[in-house]
This record gives sequence, structure tokens and C-alpha cells, in this order.
Amino acid sequence: MAGTDQLSSVFSALADPTRRAILADLAKRDATVTELTAPHPISMPAVSRHLKVLERATLISRTRSGKWRASHLEAAPLREAADWIERYREFWDASLTRLEAHLATVQAAERTTNPTELAPGTPTGTDSDDDKEP
Repeated sequence: MAGTDQLSSVFSALADPTRRAILADLAKRDATVTELTAPHPISMPAVSRHLKVLERATLISRTRSGKWRASHLEAAPLREAADWIERYREFWDASLTRLEAHLATVQAAERTTNPTELAPGTPTGTDSDDDKEP
């Protein structure tokens, strides 16, 4: 992903459900390609391609020990993505809080304008002809 910023690379890598599942596996422990292939219905070469995408996004690192190559989850890029998302969560929380306050104001104004109207679900204490059985 030449020319792409780090955050875009992270979100692009996270867009695939198989890569998210691989990251979940690596959150438990470091693993080889063989170990990561076992729980997934895809081939070892396909898992290797997913690992290359995750490595380019710096979501994982890979180490070699003898003939084994283990993958390791790198948390820092996930933290950066979570921090970016958090800013927007705060925006939406504030927006929903303002909406809630506005609705409360509108409802209070309606109650003072129409004080004889009862709240929904409040019994009227009178029987209408519609409620009586024939």
C-alpha cells in the first residue's frame, strides 16, 4: 500500500473478517502459519497472504526460530485506530445528549401547552363505548 497512511492501512487490513479472526487468535498467543490455518476454512497460502497484509499494516510482526516463523500481534496500531474512533464516539455521544435534552424540552413544552392530555398508558377512569363488549 505504497503512499497510504498508516491508519488507512490498518483499517484496510481490519476490513477483512478472516484477518480480524487471525488477529483474535494472535491476541491469545503467538502462532505459526500452520497453527493459524487450523481453525479457518482456507488454505495455508491464503493465510500467508493475509499475514503479509497484516504485517504491511504493522498489525503483526514475524520472527524466525529455526525453521518456524511465528506471528505476533502488535497492539500499537490497534490503539491508534481505537483512539481515532474514540474521537467520533465522543462526538456522537455529545450529539445524542443534545438530542435527548432537546426532546425533553419539546415534551415539557407540549405538557404545559396541553395539560389536559394524559401521558400514554395512563388510565382515563372512564369507560368508552368502544371498550364494552356487545
